[in-house]
Amino acid sequence: MGKKDNADEAGEGQFKRVLGLPTAVMLVAGIMIGSGVFKKIVPMAQTLPSEGYILLSWIIAGVVTLFGAFSYAGLAGMTTETGGVYEYLRLIFGEFIAFLFGWSLFMIVGTGAIAALAFVFAQSVNELYPLPFGDWGIKLLAVLAIALLTWLNCLGIKKGGVLSNIVTSAKIAGMLALIVSALLYHGRLHVPAEAGSTIGRLQGAALFSGLLGAMLSALWAYDGWANITFVTGEIKDPRRNVPYAIIGGVGIAMTLYVLLNYSYMRVLPLSDLSRLGANRIAAAEVARVLMGKAGAVVIAVLIMTCTFGALNGCILSYPRVFFRMAQEKVFFPNAGRVHSVYRTPHIALIYSAVWSAILVCSGTFDQITDLVIFASYAFFGLAAWGLLRMKRKGVIRTKVIGYPVIPVLVILFCVALVINTLVIQTRASLLGLLLIGSGIPFYLYFRWKYKSAV
Repeated sequence: MGKKDNADEAGEGQFKRVLGLPTAVMLVAGIMIGSGVFKKIVPMAQTLPSEGYILLSWIIAGVVTLFGAFSYAGLAGMTTETGGVYEYLRLIFGEFIAFLFGWSLFMIVGTGAIAALAFVFAQSVNELYPLPFGDWGIKLLAVLAIALLTWLNCLGIKKGGVLSNIVTSAKIAGMLALIVSALLYHGRLHVPAEAGSTIGRLQGAALFSGLLGAMLSALWAYDGWANITFVTGEIKDPRRNVPYAIIGGVGIAMTLYVLLNYSYMRVLPLSDLSRLGANRIAAAEVARVLMGKAGAVVIAVLIMTCTFGALNGCILSYPRVFFRMAQEKVFFPNAGRVHSVYRTPHIALIYSAVWSAILVCSGTFDQITDLVIFASYAFFGLAAWGLLRMKRKGVIRTKVIGYPVIPVLVILFCVALVINTLVIQTRASLLGLLLIGSGIPFYLYFRWKYKSAV
């Protein structure tokens, strides 16, 4: 167990519980509603050229996410410590498994999400005002955005929470305006694409694999709902508010996602959506049809707002896990420090920012997001299995919604998703495993260093 060795190496008690339930709900929704819902329909249209199956992918991904929310709500009662899922895994499976989860957050899941969001934010700025130096200009702005929000969150979590509330309210209003505009649009009434599409000829395993492949895109858009658990130590009445925040935030995002994707396909045929290039944003094309040139500006501003808010939420939450790992002596020791004035894990925030900036400069958006989903859902299934174990042992005595059926379904889905991803995206999956496995020598080093110091 981590020990509070001095005033700088803080435990939970040195954080302030300043986040209430409304802010926690908005933080969950704000992290989830980022870039994915605006552009991920393009690869989905290329994989599943059928409107019905695409909507089904979004709905299933939302239901799986909601099931995950129920499972994590059950685990939330185990601890009030900062670190959330890291703490759950540590208490259930021990230090090593928890470390691999935390290391995957540091190497790709958390910092990769930060990098991807920052990159899309910079792309949106580039849509409004072309940046100098081409792609490197976009990457430079992405790095500057990470640096700015890291600095802001070093000044206190309450400031980050207030910013989240403002930005999330603005982006929900913008998404609702786009949905209403699309539903009122009568410029194109087309025959649904199912009848003549190739998906109609897919059956059995091929159809199942295609749906899972398309759901990687949907799941990226839903990703981030568990991040609220990472700041458990700064939430008021966490055993009550963390579960409500997760379920409330997921419910808001799921409703908006299904409606927004239906709106896209009401305005543009899938054949047009599937032909958009990697750097084209589907929502911008739809807005251009609805509002002309002004639509592209409006959607660029909306995507800027959404990605900026999600980026802020990720920068706020992920470093809390690295802080907790440092407390447990399995991360760089100074990451366990708390700022003497602002009571924030400022060193952990800086570590996260530096590696995120490196990822921005090293990989494309879609490569990063596929690695994020592959790694995070492997641990997601492990956590659901842990819930079953803890309930059987009597450690968790509170009622868990849908237990034991929902945790079992979550485990089966995660296994299927991970195996399917290994098959259809072998290279990216192996790279993800390599990045997670790269933590093993670091773990051995940290344990050796700690024992040597005792």
